[in-house]
Amino acid sequence: MSLSANRRKFLAASAAGAGLALLPGSGKVWATPAAGSSASRPESLVKLLYESLTPGQREKICFAWDHTDDRTGGAPLRRHVSANWDITDEYVVDDFYSGEQKELIRAIYEGTYNPEWVERVDRQLDDDAGGYGEQNSIAIFGEPGTGKFEFVMTGRHMTVRCDGNTTPHFAFGGPIFYGHAAEAFDEEAHHPGNVYWPQAVAANELYQMLDGEQQQAALVRDGMPGERRINFGALQHKQGIPVAQLSADQQEHLRGVLSKLVEPYRQTDRDEAFECLVGQQADGKTGLAACHLAYYQEGDIGGDGVWDNWRVEGPSFVWHYRGAPHVHVWVNVADDPAAQITTG
Repeated sequence: MSLSANRRKFLAASAAGAGLALLPGSGKVWATPAAGSSASRPESLVKLLYESLTPGQREKICFAWDHTDDRTGGAPLRRHVSANWDITDEYVVDDFYSGEQKELIRAIYEGTYNPEWVERVDRQLDDDAGGYGEQNSIAIFGEPGTGKFEFVMTGRHMTVRCDGNTTPHFAFGGPIFYGHAAEAFDEEAHHPGNVYWPQAVAANELYQMLDGEQQQAALVRDGMPGERRINFGALQHKQGIPVAQLSADQQEHLRGVLSKLVEPYRQTDRDEAFECLVGQQADGKTGLAACHLAYYQEGDIGGDGVWDNWRVEGPSFVWHYRGAPHVHVWVNVADDPAAQITTG
């Protein structure tokens, strides 16, 4: 039997076991889940990938659930996040992986995103890393199908995870990162071609809805935190304006901004992030009202008053958007302020 025929047979069996379909004539796993199939999540494909790995492959990319690393100062490696890093040494396009395994990794990657966003994330990888997989590496923590486990993909401007909700407390399976330098490292004020800039446009539309006093409270003129400061409680005093001081229509617009922030990801992760948001509690406030919203004058590209840098923060909710000189976004969302991470 030819290699391509073997690959089609392998993927057909894999897809059938996971409740997926194949693209006609291509042998490629179609990443859109079959309606109503609980087995059609990318986690099901992680299990298939894990089972396909040789002992030599597992030695290099598979780790115990609480494996530590010199990069993390003794903290679990699976909780680490960075703007540009390799969690393991083999890129997913390398010959280290078989053709069948590459197909599974691609399907897992696609399955972690909103299908409408896959093309845009591919474009970001084209601009930042020479294309999908060229600078992306993966790791698997725990043993899929037997309890807690997590698949992590990293690279330039990317940390994304899937865990089947086995990681306690965290949305997205833990801290994530996304970013884009679309046409240049130092982007122009309107960030042409940046797939994530519309998120900042929506946030700035909210700033324009604020009255003068609210704008004064929301705008931080000095003291923008370092982008890695996304551990809960990293800032002694929350910056900007308490969301509780926003009017009903302003809060509704902020909910729309948050919907735009989670839009790139699959529905289950979007739902989990909002569940964590609802559970925020501080100073007698709950949910979004327990959070702060800050815009930073520092790094205003072009001095146009369209704030490139901004942050939404609650007791266990941090979405730090840094748009200068290009987009970097650090995310840490949980239902417990005691849940912590490592950054680098």
